[in-house]
Amino acid sequence: MYTGLLHAHSGLRWIVLVLIVWALYKSISGWAGNKEYQKSDRLSALLAMIFTHIQLLIGLVLYFISPNVSFQEGVMESSLLRFFTVEHLAMMIISIALITIGFSTAKRATEAVQKHKKVAIYYGIGLLIMIAAIPWPFRGLGTGWF
Repeated sequence: MYTGLLHAHSGLRWIVLVLIVWALYKSISGWAGNKEYQKSDRLSALLAMIFTHIQLLIGLVLYFISPNVSFQEGVMESSLLRFFTVEHLAMMIISIALITIGFSTAKRATEAVQKHKKVAIYYGIGLLIMIAAIPWPFRGLGTGWF
């Protein structure tokens, strides 16, 4: 079960990143071009948010069954345990919260440019935090690209 969830979580990361970049591209081009907020703009932001929440649910299950997460004393002394127990979880929750706030505030905005602006800012900051929190292979945390 652990291995399957880990592979799902690692593979879904790419779908989440593509969807966030797609929503970000649409919102920045809509904001810069002073375009109307179309159904496709809302759909791209919604899909990105839904998939980040699915990723969060899988990640929360992994959090409680992973051998890389520890609730023992000395967690902060090990960079691997600290990353997966504290840093990854905290940063991902913050980034997903920002994406959710961005979608909600855009939905409530009345002007099209404001909708694009809210999605662009919140999704952009969320994406930056998310990229910083991903255990990329070059970080030496024992993870791969998938």
